[in-house]
Amino acid sequence: MICLDSPGILDFSNSCVRALWATFLPLAFLVTVALFSLLLSKTALGVLFHNILSLEEAESLLHGSSTPLEPPKLQSWRPRVLSLLAFVECAAWMAYGSYEIAINTTGLAWMSWAPFIIALTWFYAGLRPWTRSWFCSQSGPRVSSQAEIGYDLFALYVIYFAAALTELGAVLYARYTSGAPFPGGIAVGVMGAHFVVLGTLIGVVLCAPMAVPSSRVDREKIGKEVSPEDYTTLWSWITFSWVESLIALGTKRTLNEEDIWNLSPTLQSKPLFAKFNESSFKGTALLRRLFLANSLDMILDFLLALLSVVLNYASPFFLKRILDAVADPTPENQAHAYIYACLGFAASLGKAQADAQHLWHGRRASTRVRNELMAAIYDKALKRKDFSGVGAAQEKPGTSAQADSNQKGASGKEKEAPAKSADTGKIVQLMSADANRLSMSTAALYFVYGAPFEIIIACTFLYQLLGISAFAGFFVLVVGSPLNHFLSKRAISITRGLLAARDKRMGMLNELIGAVRFIKFFAWEERWIQKVQDLREKELAWLVRERINRILFSLLWTCAPVMVSIVSFLTYILLGNSLTVSKAFTAIALFNMLKTPLNGLPHWIVALLQSGVVVDRIARFLEEEEVPDYTSTLKRAPAAPQPQLDDEVLGIDNGSFKWNAPTTAQAGNSNGSKVAPDEPRPVDEDSEEDNRFELRDISVRFPTGELTVITGPTGSGKTALLLALLGEMTPSTQSTVVHLPKNTTQVDAHGLMNSISYCAQTPWLEHQSIKENIIFRSPYNEERYQQVLEFCALNPDLAIFEDRDETEIGARGVSLSGGQKARVALARAVYARTKYILLDDIFAAVDSHTARFLFDHLFQGPLMAHRTIILVTHHVELILPSAHYLVRMGPGGRIDTQGTIKDLRASGVLEAIAKDSSIEADTVEAPVKRQDLVDAAGAEGVLPPGILAQAVAKKPATKLVKEEVRAIGNVKWSIYKTYLEASSWWTWVAIIPVLVAFQLCGIAEKVWLGIWGSSYDETGFLAVLMAILGQQPAELTAGHGHFSPHDDVSSVHILTFGHNSTSTSALPSANTHPMFYIGVFAAIGLGAAILSTINSIVQYVGAYRASRRLFSELLVTVTHAPMRWFDTTPTGRILNRFSKDVETLDSSLSSSILSTAQSMTTFIAAILTVGVILPRFLAPAVLIGYFYYKLSLGYVKTGRDLRRMESNTRSPIFSAFGELLDGIVTIRAFSAERLFFDEMHSKVDVTTRMWYTSWYAGMLIRYLLLHFDALGALSVFITTLFVLSGSVSSEMAGVTITSAMAFTASVYWTCRQITQLEMDLNSVERVVEYLDVPQEPPATIESHRPPAYWPSNTNTTSLIAVEDLEIRYAPELEPVLHGVSFTLRARERVGLLGRTGSGKSTLAMSLLRFVEPSKGRIVIDGIDISTIGLQDLRSRLTIIPQDAVLFSGTIRDNLDPFQEHDDNTLRDVLLRVRLTAESTNQSHRSSPVPRAEGEDREPVPSSASQSSRTIAGNEEQKGLITLDTNVSAGGANFSQGQRQLIAMARALLRQSSIIIMDEATSSIDFKTDATIQTTIREEFGNSLLITVAHRIKTVIDYDRLIILDKGVIVEFDTPRNLIEKEGGVFRDMCLKSGVFDELREAAFASTTN
Repeated sequence: MICLDSPGILDFSNSCVRALWATFLPLAFLVTVALFSLLLSKTALGVLFHNILSLEEAESLLHGSSTPLEPPKLQSWRPRVLSLLAFVECAAWMAYGSYEIAINTTGLAWMSWAPFIIALTWFYAGLRPWTRSWFCSQSGPRVSSQAEIGYDLFALYVIYFAAALTELGAVLYARYTSGAPFPGGIAVGVMGAHFVVLGTLIGVVLCAPMAVPSSRVDREKIGKEVSPEDYTTLWSWITFSWVESLIALGTKRTLNEEDIWNLSPTLQSKPLFAKFNESSFKGTALLRRLFLANSLDMILDFLLALLSVVLNYASPFFLKRILDAVADPTPENQAHAYIYACLGFAASLGKAQADAQHLWHGRRASTRVRNELMAAIYDKALKRKDFSGVGAAQEKPGTSAQADSNQKGASGKEKEAPAKSADTGKIVQLMSADANRLSMSTAALYFVYGAPFEIIIACTFLYQLLGISAFAGFFVLVVGSPLNHFLSKRAISITRGLLAARDKRMGMLNELIGAVRFIKFFAWEERWIQKVQDLREKELAWLVRERINRILFSLLWTCAPVMVSIVSFLTYILLGNSLTVSKAFTAIALFNMLKTPLNGLPHWIVALLQSGVVVDRIARFLEEEEVPDYTSTLKRAPAAPQPQLDDEVLGIDNGSFKWNAPTTAQAGNSNGSKVAPDEPRPVDEDSEEDNRFELRDISVRFPTGELTVITGPTGSGKTALLLALLGEMTPSTQSTVVHLPKNTTQVDAHGLMNSISYCAQTPWLEHQSIKENIIFRSPYNEERYQQVLEFCALNPDLAIFEDRDETEIGARGVSLSGGQKARVALARAVYARTKYILLDDIFAAVDSHTARFLFDHLFQGPLMAHRTIILVTHHVELILPSAHYLVRMGPGGRIDTQGTIKDLRASGVLEAIAKDSSIEADTVEAPVKRQDLVDAAGAEGVLPPGILAQAVAKKPATKLVKEEVRAIGNVKWSIYKTYLEASSWWTWVAIIPVLVAFQLCGIAEKVWLGIWGSSYDETGFLAVLMAILGQQPAELTAGHGHFSPHDDVSSVHILTFGHNSTSTSALPSANTHPMFYIGVFAAIGLGAAILSTINSIVQYVGAYRASRRLFSELLVTVTHAPMRWFDTTPTGRILNRFSKDVETLDSSLSSSILSTAQSMTTFIAAILTVGVILPRFLAPAVLIGYFYYKLSLGYVKTGRDLRRMESNTRSPIFSAFGELLDGIVTIRAFSAERLFFDEMHSKVDVTTRMWYTSWYAGMLIRYLLLHFDALGALSVFITTLFVLSGSVSSEMAGVTITSAMAFTASVYWTCRQITQLEMDLNSVERVVEYLDVPQEPPATIESHRPPAYWPSNTNTTSLIAVEDLEIRYAPELEPVLHGVSFTLRARERVGLLGRTGSGKSTLAMSLLRFVEPSKGRIVIDGIDISTIGLQDLRSRLTIIPQDAVLFSGTIRDNLDPFQEHDDNTLRDVLLRVRLTAESTNQSHRSSPVPRAEGEDREPVPSSASQSSRTIAGNEEQKGLITLDTNVSAGGANFSQGQRQLIAMARALLRQSSIIIMDEATSSIDFKTDATIQTTIREEFGNSLLITVAHRIKTVIDYDRLIILDKGVIVEFDTPRNLIEKEGGVFRDMCLKSGVFDELREAAFASTTN
């Protein structure tokens, strides 16, 4: 040996051993650092230890590489001080080495050279600061994020300090034990100087900042707006004191969003996704990508977690030696006890620091994973093809059964349709719940590898103690592994089923909320509530299975430690061994240590299995097919600005297209997507292809700089042609070539970008102001903006609005009329400086004179000059004077005519096309003047440019949607009461005895250990104490998500007893009958396990009842809310309640309540224990408790506010995401994906900064854990010193110390559980908030039910009588209608006309009581409608809205959702509205299709949800529509005209006596419109028909017309009388239409008939 007189390498009392460690440990550390650096730089492992996103790189990605960056100002004094002191130390050690060589008194040659080795390490320490400074100066602005901190230096200084401290301890030890003299004055001086140097070095490094702010960072804002996390000092980082300013603010007052500093750039969504999306990560599995992107944090989390486990076992290790020393109080043992107390204190602090650091790295990885996944899902949504229509097919027979029993198969794979893709509900679920679940699993990974490590340590000790018998015990785990495997596989299957059920429920809710207006029109609320409830019941059924599986899992692993101990002891005895007291209780202590990892494993195993399902779901979504590269700008690298245009063309060559559907390869799983081999396939794929609409043989080049008109009959494929051009349809042939110029950086001589703007047939508008919708993120130009408003005929409309162009547009444009929405969308397309404009039927929603105005002033004005315009329209004659090229779509999705207007006119084809598309206006119609348009809009005059902006500036705009309400202060008792009542008071009454019994089991276990120990000899008491010290905290909810492996292994409250305190005279000797004591101990343990299981069952039953009841109440309340509430509440805000908050109700809330009660019980027990056993400890306990209270107070208040803000800031993400999915075609057409992506990054960063700073994921819990652990370690250390001073007997020493441990642990867990409960109750707060929303009048009033025949069309006097009606939208607002009175007769046809804002839609809605009269009344067939229920009223009337809504399912489901009619009746109505041909109808009649529920139906794909779709319309295509034709959500796979025809078919089925048509034929071509008008006359002859129409021609043959103006009826008479009335409003409207003679002739003809 190197040290000949030393018994071992750990004998630190030997000077040679101390010198050996002090010499070679620093050197070994430096060599290790060098080798590790070399290994990482030269091998592939270096990638894993590379930080994917450094601070400076993140800042560059955020601000752009073009941002000038000045080098940060480094503090030069710091490296100078470090180097100077290090070189002083180096010189001193060299001098000392020279002296040692000269005298060589030790006789050991290596000790003479040891000072030179130490001097060498100090030389490195002297050079290192300068080499770092030189490297930073050479790097310029891009300095290292640890520019002023060398962690290698800090570790080296700590090693030096530990060596010096050991040397000082050796001096004191020798003095205390043997009375050795202190060293001489020079030695003491040198030692003191050494300590001063080391203290200075460590202090300088601790005060150094973690990073130096660059020139991009305002130093004044650090800690206010800029996160101090990156720039704090090393000391603040170690102590997490940089969080204290936020906690102090949160303690003083309620925190607001602006109080929370921004995320570190390394955690922000945009730079993270930029790195995550790098090519080096692509092409690999999602899980591998996530690991590679966060490998450094995960590896450090792993290493530090293992260090924490080792230090966790150090505490009882040192405690045992302290108790051994106390039992034999010799001076040497007394000194050892003090040393062990200090080492134990250091180990506790080290464990606290290891915990804080490994949890920070884990949480950072968790936050990054969450942001990366949310960004990846959003990115995919911007680029994917929309297959939502594929999923609209109804569930096939047996599908549910398969899903219910899918755990039978070994594969356990989810049985989904092979071609089904994510719908809106599922995508939102992926972003909200799934990404969060995977993130939380990432944060909890430390337990997955920490628990096995703990098990290995305990097993090693057990083997040393019991030999082979220990493995016999663990054979129990092997025997139980098949059951464990079965439960694990079942958990995967159940999780898939649960998530799929949740997706379906959210999809149905999304559809309900999006179409709630239409549902209320038809009084279908109760039936839709039932549909959602049915899906909810299926979800809850899966939830019950998941809970049962979890309970079985928990029971298995809770019983495992008990069974392992029983089998091990039994085997040990049967092998002929004697179970002595030391072996028995040491083994019990180790078995008790095994309880925590074994009990916690099932929860995390299940969590990991569920996370695997989540990864698979997200990966499938990310693998879905994307649009072509020419469609999405995200799939192309941003180009540098190019001033000149290339020779670009816009058109299609040899094109054939079909609606988006999974390709054959995708359906066949060639792209790697996971599809179960036994998944059902379409029965007749050839037939399906034959019935699918396609564009065929499309070859067209649109002339540059000219206007091209696309026309054709309804359903011929006009909209499809535009979408094919935009890349939103799938090419069906490889020869298809699409020319789509999209380069916003190319600008021509006229300032126009070489890109597209687009106006869809169904306008898509954002929930923003009118101005923001028009600007659409383009640079603002006041002059151009005012021109757009004027030429798009918007100024008269804006003059009506109080807030002008700052008027907020609600979700889906609810605050605007159909014509206003169309013109705002048109203005958006015109305002964009694009060379190409695609306009889809923009004239459909505007009246004739507005159409003429748009043609005269917009299409022939300066805004359209030099632009290529493609216009889909039926108004061919109106647009012909300006058109250059014409394309006519014909049968079969083909172009039957195309050419220049000149050529077509010369060939005589143009005349026929114009005749087929005849319109009210002709080419000789006089241009519409602006004043005429103002009169038509009801405005007093046109606002000159600039006046509008001034008017808006006078006062802030009224907010349609208010900020989301956030609760303040403590959670109110009413919230607790609501949840407790929902879960049943009996649930919690039943839990109380279970809690008491469980606590009694814990007490009984400790008492029995005392009895057992007393049954041995006099040495038994110490062994009993050690067994107790090994016990874990009693955890009723072990395995349910509230366990942390960082509990101190001895942090328990124990019952006080001495070894003679319990009489055991009646019990057998433990030496001769050990199995008796083992049996009782096992029975207590099994009893506790059974009680834990019973508790879980009761808890889950209560949670089930509560979540079921609260969800039902929430659903009913929201569905019955008035439309005004939906107009002012974003859809995402509502869906947030139904997704994240309901999931909290389903899962963690009941566990939080129970865990809080248990923690408080344990806390009270700990207080009583300390008070009874050690009253003298109460004084320091009060002081320590005060510090605990101060820490807890700030933690609870701040954490609660952050959680509430996190919940609120989550809603805008879902709202914006839903809007994005609805408008994805428009967004892609405008090349605006990157702009939307950047906005999403900002929204995610806002909610993430709350989430990251708050409770589970963030810094507050790190701060609390660190300081609580430090306080706990300090209190135990003080208590230990108190014991060692002799104030407590040796018998009470262990009890005293463990009581202190129990007290500190109970305070921590009580504080943590209370905060967790308050944060979970935030979800209840948010649900309860929506339980109090305003409600519509009751659906039925039993005392006022109308008769079955009401309203009767046999009434000969008046069917509807409106008497002095006054309508206000709010009490404080002016009346919209006032003094309105009229009478309508049965079977009458009445037209409702008026200028924009005249109140005609309000009058129509008042008939259905969507707005309640503030004065007057409406009487229908003798009954005042205010006296009957809404269900009775709305179910007897029928409305055909302008924006017809279809639901996912089939045509049959949409016509007859509740199966009240046979198929022949349904086919008849389709025929009567011209949706099917007679031949098709006859063929179905001859071979009727049975209406078996769940029959197989062919999937009909859809494209983007916001766009119109075309399936049929011309004679060839009419045969494609059958009752079994699938309809995607919102009817996205049908054109606007077809949706209106289906809505009309619904009205024919209902056969109501009163029918209201709200502009219902505005999107149908004129030929079809004429046919439909004939159908209306024939089919609605027995009904009172009230039509709100833009076209005068539509209602000119009606019986009477009501003309409204400014909320009053100005004219009410027959069309003939009104058109003859000189100076009349109606006559004036007819004169301005340009076809007065034709209208007059029609009015006279109708009167004659």
